[in-house]
Amino acid sequence: MNTASDLGTLRALPVEHRAKIMELAREMAVPEGVRLFEEGARADHFWLIRTGTIELDMRVPGRRAAVIERLGHNELVGWSWLFGPHVWHLGAQAVTPVRAYEFDAVAVRSLCHDDPAFAEAMSQWIGTIVARRLRATRTRLLDLYGPHGSGVAP
Repeated sequence: MNTASDLGTLRALPVEHRAKIMELAREMAVPEGVRLFEEGARADHFWLIRTGTIELDMRVPGRRAAVIERLGHNELVGWSWLFGPHVWHLGAQAVTPVRAYEFDAVAVRSLCHDDPAFAEAMSQWIGTIVARRLRATRTRLLDLYGPHGSGVAP
């Protein structure tokens, strides 16, 4: 079902946990322009992009949604499914046709509940991604709304 190049970011997981999660993967295609989820909606799936590009966006009162980040090959789309209250913090839209692995969040959380070592590995993996994305979001928001040049890291 998968090749080594399709597993990119999953390589952060130990081999046995990588195999376990990939048993739950479902291959899917998302046409250009389709929204995967909306900010504030229930987070019940997540995706690993194989090909294509997805933009994460954030609603801004009185303005168009701000694009926070573009995700592509081997990147994880969605982490809100792991942490309560399981609602999306951003929105996501395919800006090109996308092929991805889709995962059912309830099934993965059930695996986490049944296997503490798997849960720890998943939490570490997702936590690392969240930390990087929060830094990127801060910089992007400063670029969009802060004084000129304020988004440049010291």
